[in-house]
Amino acid sequence: MKLKTYILTRILLSIPMILIILTIVFFVLRVLPGNPVLAMLGPKAPPEIIHAMEHQMGLDKPIIVQYFIYLSHIAVGNFGTSTYTSLPVLQELVQKFPATFELTFYSMIIAVSIGIFFGSYAAYNFGKPADILARVYSIFVYSFPVFWFGIMLQLIFGVWLHWLPVSGRSSPFMIPNHIYTGIYSIDALLNGQFDIFVDAVRHLILPSVTLGVVISSIFVRMVRSNVLLALSSQYVIAARARGESERKILFKHALKNAMPPILTIMGLQFALLLAGAILTETTFSWPGIGNYLITRISYRDFPAIQGAIVFFAFFVAFISILVDIINAWIDPRIRY
Repeated sequence: MKLKTYILTRILLSIPMILIILTIVFFVLRVLPGNPVLAMLGPKAPPEIIHAMEHQMGLDKPIIVQYFIYLSHIAVGNFGTSTYTSLPVLQELVQKFPATFELTFYSMIIAVSIGIFFGSYAAYNFGKPADILARVYSIFVYSFPVFWFGIMLQLIFGVWLHWLPVSGRSSPFMIPNHIYTGIYSIDALLNGQFDIFVDAVRHLILPSVTLGVVISSIFVRMVRSNVLLALSSQYVIAARARGESERKILFKHALKNAMPPILTIMGLQFALLLAGAILTETTFSWPGIGNYLITRISYRDFPAIQGAIVFFAFFVAFISILVDIINAWIDPRIRY
């Protein structure tokens, strides 16, 4: 199968998955107790005002009609209007997304770095103390509640040692002059504002380490098992027979051939990190989509909650397709 055909097939197969997610989100939110109009207007609002708002939001129509209206709006990028701010939900999500992406990106760098190097080293030293330490690390760290780990880092490095800020995305008046990407660390460099870059990185350290270290436990186990399998293969035995160095065997032969399944897990974890950053963003008061979703749940902002979940669903589907394409490009066997 040609790569173009594979890409087209993969995109077409993702459509039913997205449709199922949209359907689940729609009906689950409709069966939850409470009335979003009453939550917005208050229980003492006049009945005529409540009925007018329900009509405006389309809540007085049959559920199946609401469903198809919902799908038609999503198809044209209309995620609804927030009942809390009266702003388009998509506009608010686009404003919040760079903060979540920045946190997720740096967390992923930490997680991948620990996972690849620690996992490879453990596989190379199978049965030795380094391997045992890696297995203990992956089990122990994976059991950490993200919010608890974040609070411990805040307590140690923020409260006791006063080394790093414990909340927020930047210090007061430390925002890049011109916003190009919405990612403060990059925008500060593009503006040549190195003091703001340092401030942005200092605010990123604790939340990204919190998220990155917890996720790294998955990568350590994944890399270790795949590299261990590759080290027992025939081509590695042949490389040793040719007298190649152990370092070259580990990184050029074993790790390289073990990467396709590892890349798949890493790509999917990156997408899940965006959705899973909710607890981290809440712990560190990080102004991203996760914090936005928690806030809107407390206000029962029905369209915002629905829009945020759908936004995450689309992004996870996009990352899944992208990972499959990269894997098919690296390893042609996947296409067949």
